[in-house]
Amino acid sequence: MLLRIWRTGVDPHRWPEYASFEQEHSLPMFRQQPGCRGVLFLRTTDGSGAAALTLWEDQGAIERLANSPTYKATVARLVATGLLIGSQSIEVFRVATGALADLPGVEWFDHP
Repeated sequence: MLLRIWRTGVDPHRWPEYASFEQEHSLPMFRQQPGCRGVLFLRTTDGSGAAALTLWEDQGAIERLANSPTYKATVARLVATGLLIGSQSIEVFRVATGALADLPGVEWFDHP
Protein backbone atom coordinates (compact mmCIF):
# COMPACT_ATOMS: atom_id res chain seq x y z
CA MET A 1 0.00 0.00 0.00
CA LEU A 2 1.29 3.45 -0.95
CA LEU A 3 0.24 6.87 0.27
CA ARG A 4 0.51 9.83 -2.14
CA ILE A 5 0.32 13.41 -0.89
CA TRP A 6 -0.25 16.29 -3.31
CA ARG A 7 0.19 19.73 -1.72
CA THR A 8 -0.80 23.16 -3.00
CA GLY A 9 -1.49 26.72 -1.98
CA VAL A 10 -5.07 27.97 -2.39
CA ASP A 11 -6.37 31.49 -2.90
CA PRO A 12 -7.56 32.26 0.66
CA HIS A 13 -10.61 34.17 -0.61
CA ARG A 14 -11.87 31.18 -2.61
CA TRP A 15 -12.01 28.27 -0.15
CA PRO A 16 -15.70 27.53 -0.80
CA GLU A 17 -15.00 27.16 -4.54
CA TYR A 18 -12.02 24.92 -3.84
CA ALA A 19 -14.08 22.70 -1.51
CA SER A 20 -16.80 22.42 -4.15
CA PHE A 21 -14.23 21.42 -6.76
CA GLU A 22 -12.96 18.65 -4.49
CA GLN A 23 -16.45 17.19 -4.06
CA GLU A 24 -17.76 17.73 -7.58
CA HIS A 25 -14.68 16.84 -9.62
CA SER A 26 -11.75 15.41 -7.65
CA LEU A 27 -13.62 12.87 -5.53
CA PRO A 28 -15.49 11.29 -8.47
CA MET A 29 -12.25 11.22 -10.50
CA PHE A 30 -10.33 9.41 -7.73
CA ARG A 31 -13.19 6.90 -7.35
CA GLN A 32 -12.72 5.99 -11.03
CA GLN A 33 -8.98 5.30 -10.76
CA PRO A 34 -8.03 1.60 -10.69
CA GLY A 35 -6.01 0.86 -7.58
CA CYS A 36 -7.09 3.97 -5.65
CA ARG A 37 -8.25 2.85 -2.22
CA GLY A 38 -9.29 6.23 -0.83
CA VAL A 39 -8.75 9.97 -0.64
CA LEU A 40 -8.71 12.54 2.14
CA PHE A 41 -8.86 16.26 1.40
CA LEU A 42 -6.79 18.21 3.91
CA ARG A 43 -6.26 21.84 4.96
CA THR A 44 -3.23 23.43 6.59
CA THR A 45 -3.98 24.68 10.10
CA ASP A 46 -3.13 28.25 9.08
CA GLY A 47 -5.53 28.18 6.11
CA SER A 48 -2.85 28.80 3.52
CA GLY A 49 -2.94 25.52 1.68
CA ALA A 50 -4.48 22.16 1.01
CA ALA A 51 -3.46 18.60 0.27
CA ALA A 52 -5.00 15.49 -1.21
CA LEU A 53 -3.87 12.31 0.52
CA THR A 54 -4.60 9.26 -1.59
CA LEU A 55 -4.05 5.56 -0.84
CA TRP A 56 -2.95 3.24 -3.65
CA GLU A 57 -2.61 -0.52 -4.06
CA ASP A 58 0.82 -0.30 -5.70
CA GLN A 59 3.27 1.86 -7.67
CA GLY A 60 1.69 0.77 -10.95
CA ALA A 61 -1.62 2.32 -9.91
CA ILE A 62 0.10 5.63 -9.15
CA GLU A 63 1.89 5.51 -12.50
CA ARG A 64 -1.40 4.83 -14.30
CA LEU A 65 -2.90 7.88 -12.58
CA ALA A 66 -0.40 10.16 -14.33
CA ASN A 67 -1.64 8.90 -17.71
CA SER A 68 -5.34 8.75 -16.85
CA PRO A 69 -7.48 10.91 -19.16
CA THR A 70 -9.88 11.71 -16.30
CA TYR A 71 -6.98 12.73 -14.02
CA LYS A 72 -5.43 14.92 -16.72
CA ALA A 73 -8.78 16.59 -17.42
CA THR A 74 -9.42 17.21 -13.72
CA VAL A 75 -5.97 18.73 -13.23
CA ALA A 76 -6.39 20.98 -16.29
CA ARG A 77 -9.81 22.09 -15.08
CA LEU A 78 -8.47 22.87 -11.59
CA VAL A 79 -5.52 24.85 -12.92
CA ALA A 80 -7.87 26.82 -15.20
CA THR A 81 -9.98 27.94 -12.20
CA GLY A 82 -7.15 30.08 -10.82
CA LEU A 83 -7.79 28.66 -7.34
CA LEU A 84 -4.21 27.46 -6.87
CA ILE A 85 -1.39 29.73 -5.75
CA GLY A 86 2.28 29.03 -5.32
CA SER A 87 3.80 25.70 -6.19
CA GLN A 88 2.52 22.17 -5.92
CA SER A 89 4.41 19.11 -4.70
CA ILE A 90 3.91 15.36 -4.60
CA GLU A 91 5.38 12.84 -2.16
CA VAL A 92 4.83 9.09 -2.10
CA PHE A 93 5.28 6.93 1.00
CA ARG A 94 5.10 3.19 1.54
CA VAL A 95 2.65 2.33 4.32
CA ALA A 96 4.69 0.33 6.81
CA THR A 97 2.07 -0.29 9.49
CA GLY A 98 -0.68 1.51 11.38
CA ALA A 99 -4.35 1.62 12.23
CA LEU A 100 -7.38 3.70 11.27
CA ALA A 101 -10.68 4.32 12.97
CA ASP A 102 -13.77 5.77 11.33
CA LEU A 103 -13.16 9.44 10.61
CA PRO A 104 -16.05 11.89 11.10
CA GLY A 105 -17.21 13.27 7.75
CA VAL A 106 -15.27 10.67 5.74
CA GLU A 107 -17.08 7.99 3.77
CA TRP A 108 -15.59 4.69 2.64
CA PHE A 109 -14.89 3.88 -1.00
CA ASP A 110 -16.97 1.03 -2.36
CA HIS A 111 -14.86 -1.86 -3.61
CA PRO A 112 -15.88 -4.53 -6.09
